Amino acid sequence: MAEDNNIEEQKVENAEEQTVEATAETAEAAASETAETTATEAEETATAEPVDERDAKIAELEAQVAAQKDQYLRLYAEFDNYKKRTLKEKAELIQTAGKNVLEQMLPLIDDMERAMVSVQNADSVEGVKEGIDLIYNKFVKFLDSNNVKEIETVGLPFNTDFHEAVAQVPMGEDKKGVVIDCTQKGYIMGEKVVRFAKVVIGA
Repeated sequence: MAEDNNIEEQKVENAEEQTVEATAETAEAAASETAETTATEAEETATAEPVDERDAKIAELEAQVAAQKDQYLRLYAEFDNYKKRTLKEKAELIQTAGKNVLEQMLPLIDDMERAMVSVQNADSVEGVKEGIDLIYNKFVKFLDSNNVKEIETVGLPFNTDFHEAVAQVPMGEDKKGVVIDCTQKGYIMGEKVVRFAKVVIGA
């Protein structure tokens, strides 16, 4: 009888030990699972943060590119308008300048017509000469008012910037390369040659 009791007690003890071991194993497994879950969540959070930051950076760069593109288009449009306006103003300036020149020449034409009439009715050459001198002086003033000057020639060294040699005449050594005669006057407007002076130079 005592033996049976001992066996029963032993069974109970074994059962209790197995229960404790099972409980410990379950607790350990639960703890391990919890740790793995926490690690996974932390990893996902760590991965998500750089992705969000990258997307934000991309969005910022795209906004900057859009702003730069808009600014470029505005500048291009402004430059295009400026170019068109400048061309229009230049055309108007040329037109106005041409109109002004013609207006200044009209009185000269009037004088020429009057001179032609007076030649037919003139009693003397002197009257015709006076009319021609009047027209010539007016024309010289017209050129001067438009900054057109006569190119100096005779007595000066030959200069290809202003002179066109049409002949060479043997002269003394002191006249070599010097303009000795002008066959057609030349003119400059400011620093630009309107017409080269045709000259004869010493050789």
